[in-house]
Order: sequence, then C-alpha cells, then structure tokens
Amino acid sequence: MSPRTRTPAGTADETHAPRPARHPEAGADAPSAPRHPHADYTGGVYGSMLAASVIVGAGTLGSFPRLELMLLLLLTGAVFWIAHVHAHLFGARLAQRPPDRAVVLRVCREEWTIVKAAVPPALAVAVGPVLGLDVQGGQWFALSVAVTGQVGWSVAAARQAGAPGRLLVLSALVNLVLGLVILASKLWLKH
Repeated sequence: MSPRTRTPAGTADETHAPRPARHPEAGADAPSAPRHPHADYTGGVYGSMLAASVIVGAGTLGSFPRLELMLLLLLTGAVFWIAHVHAHLFGARLAQRPPDRAVVLRVCREEWTIVKAAVPPALAVAVGPVLGLDVQGGQWFALSVAVTGQVGWSVAAARQAGAPGRLLVLSALVNLVLGLVILASKLWLKH
C-alpha cells in the first residue's frame, strides 16, 4: 500500500512512483514527465482515423451532403471526445475517488485533440466547392486531409514522447498504412 501524504488543501493523496509519460489514470497529483499544455497528440491520431472512417461510412447523404458531412464529422468527434473523457474519469478513477473539477477539466483538455482532429476534414468538405470539387471529390479531399492529419498527429505524438528519428518514421509509416487501409475500404465499398 502506498504511503499517504497531505496536500496543502488538507486532502489525502496517494504518492506514486514516477511515470515516464502523462496518463489520465495516473492521478492528478502523480509525478510525471514535464507537462506541456495541450501537448498530448495521441487523441489527434485517433480523431483523424475516426474522421476518415466517418467519411468512408457516410455514403450517400441527403439534400445537403456537404453540410451533413461537416456536421457528422464534428458531432462524431464531439461524441467520441465525451466518451473518452467519461471513460478516463469514471473507469479506474471512480474506484479510487470521485474526480474533482480540476481533474475533469484536465481530462477534457487532454482529450480535446479528438475534436480538433475532425476540424480539418470538415473544413476540407467546406472548401471543396471553392476548389471546384463536386460532393464526391470533396469527400475524397476530406478523406486525404484526415489521413494526412492522422500521420501528422502520430509524428507529433512520437516527437512529444521523445521518440528517436527512426521511431518517428515508423510511427508515420504505420499510420500511413492504416490510413491507406481506410482509403482502400472506400474504394472497395464503391465497387
């Protein structure tokens, strides 16, 4: 059992061994790697992959396909953000102690990259007409933006974690392959 210490506010707090990286389940006061505000990019990888999957799965939309796809991208990102925040706050943490306001806000900020990753593909759908793209072309453009984002977020996450150059390249390649699988599924579903 870990020793307990008192924080300035007088609440009991578990002390933990240092962790190599910041993780929501580590606890609000656990020692961790140096914190960089808004520097956890792993949610961006997930959010970009989610956005690409939404574009592939959207298929035929109704009367306003561009608007509907933009809303679908943004709303799906927001719903998955809420799901991730809920899972982090009420998974293992609830068994230890109820989360306080500071923890809730920190987890919300850490997971916000899921929503941020949906914005560029949604904007790609919006600018499609300016680029002379029909609805189908706009979907392909948005899908390529999502896959590019997925690769970019993965490199940013690996860099933030201090990965050496070869692992940055490996991370980019793995996410490019995953993105190409999503692109291939769109091609396959059309035939």
